Amino acid sequence: MKKTFYLFNPGVLERKDNTLKFTPVSEDGDGRERDGQPRYLPVEDISEFYVFGSLRANSALFNFLGQKDIAVHFFDYYENYTGSFMPKDSLLSGRMLLAQTSFYQNKKKRIAIAQKFIEAAVHNMVKNLQYYNRRGKDVEDIINCIKNYASRIPNTTSVDELMGIEGLIRHNYYQAFNLILGEFTMGVRTKQPPQNEVNALISFGNMICYTVCLRAIHQTQLNPTISFLHTPGERRYSLALDVAEIFKPIIIDKVIFKVLNKKEIQEKHFDKKLNRCLLNQAGKKIFIKAIEDKLTETIKHKTLNRSVSYRHLVKLECYKLSKHLLNIEEYKPLKMYW
Repeated sequence: MKKTFYLFNPGVLERKDNTLKFTPVSEDGDGRERDGQPRYLPVEDISEFYVFGSLRANSALFNFLGQKDIAVHFFDYYENYTGSFMPKDSLLSGRMLLAQTSFYQNKKKRIAIAQKFIEAAVHNMVKNLQYYNRRGKDVEDIINCIKNYASRIPNTTSVDELMGIEGLIRHNYYQAFNLILGEFTMGVRTKQPPQNEVNALISFGNMICYTVCLRAIHQTQLNPTISFLHTPGERRYSLALDVAEIFKPIIIDKVIFKVLNKKEIQEKHFDKKLNRCLLNQAGKKIFIKAIEDKLTETIKHKTLNRSVSYRHLVKLECYKLSKHLLNIEEYKPLKMYW
C-alpha cells in the first residue's frame, strides 16, 4: 500500500534513478547551511507528500512526480495550506464537466446536493455528541438544539440560507467541545489566526481533511473547481470544501477528542506568539500521525460488505457524487452508522 510522507524540515528533494532522496538542510551558528542525513524513498511506496518546511526541487523532479501520480501539498510557516502540485488530470471527462456545470447552474438541483452535504455533516456531528453523551458528558441540550436547527434544512431555498443554518449548528456543536474536552477549552471559534489550542487543532486538521478530499476528487472524473455548497472561486478547489464537510466530524473531530482527552497532545506541544497559537513540530508529528492512523483505520462497509479504510470512504463518496451527476444513481451521503 502506498503511503503519505510528511516533510517537516527544510530540505532538498531530488530524483535518484527510481528513488527519491530527501536531504534535510539546517543553518549553523554562522548562517551557513549544513546538510543532514539523507533519506531515500522508493517511489513506488509514495502516494503524496505534505511539505511543512521550505523545499528545494527542480522542474525535472516535478515532472517525475507527475509521471508517478504523486501529489505534493504545501503549507506555510503558520500552518496555512498554500497549494498543491497535482499530477495530470488524466481522468477528467467532458461529460462530467458538463454534468457538474449543469447541476450547479440549476438552482433546484444545486440546493438539493448542498442540503445533502449539510444533512450528512450534521448527522455525523450529532453522532459524535451522542457518543460522549452516553459517557456522561451531558450534551443532550446541545444535541436537541442542533436537531431543531437541522429540521429547517429541507425547507431552505438558497445556499446562503443553508449556510446560515449550518453556521448556527456549528456554533452549538463547538460549544459542546468545552464539555467533551478535559483540560482544554474551545472558546470562540477563531481561524486566521487560531487563538488557542483547540482552535489550532481544528484549523490545522480541517486543512488536512481538505487535501485528503482534494486528492480523492483528483482520482475520479470530478472537476474540483465546480462545487455546490461553497461558491466556486478562482483560487481554490471548492468541491473539496463541500466533501470535507462530511468528513471533518468523522475524521478530524474524533482525532482531536482522542489526542486531547488521552493527553497525547499537551500544552507543551503548542507555541503561543504573535497573537496566535500554533502546533510546534513535535505537536504536528503527533497530530498528523493520529490523523494518518484514523485514515488507515477500517470499518465494515454496509453496501460493499467488506472492510474499507476511512481514506477510501472519501474516494467512495466522490464516486457516489459522480453517479448522481451522471443520473446513474441518487447521491446518498455518508452518515455514520458505526
